[in-house]
Amino acid sequence: MAFRANQQLREDIWDHSYKSSTGEDEDTSGFTQPVAKDYGTTALNLVHRAAEIFNGMENHARETEARAQSMCKNLAEKLQLAEMQRDSSERARREIVNELNYKTQDVTRALQQAEARITAAEERAIAAEFRAQAAENQLYKANRELAAVEDAIRKRLL
Repeated sequence: MAFRANQQLREDIWDHSYKSSTGEDEDTSGFTQPVAKDYGTTALNLVHRAAEIFNGMENHARETEARAQSMCKNLAEKLQLAEMQRDSSERARREIVNELNYKTQDVTRALQQAEARITAAEERAIAAEFRAQAAENQLYKANRELAAVEDAIRKRLL
């Protein structure tokens, strides 16, 4: 926008200079030149017009800067909010991970205790089997001895 305004001013000055040298009576700045060609007034009008254009450019630049500052402030606030949300999420994630670690440790301890109880129960079962086998062997021997005693009693009494 500022470039167009500057370009237009240059064209107006060029047209004015060119038309002045060719003798044309119309000014491209929108002013009608008197036949007497008052160059001082024309130059003053061009200076005023240039000042208006520069004022417009300055106003536009101030508005653009104000919008940019507003956008920067808004984005900074959004960034700060996003960082706070990220930090909160990170804390929540750490709490969840710690809680899961504690639960995993509890489950691991319970599993180790269960394995120890199972191992002890298996050992007791094996010991009971050995005792049962020993008792069977004793019963078998006792039955054989009893049969031998019965057989001896029968042979002597009969």
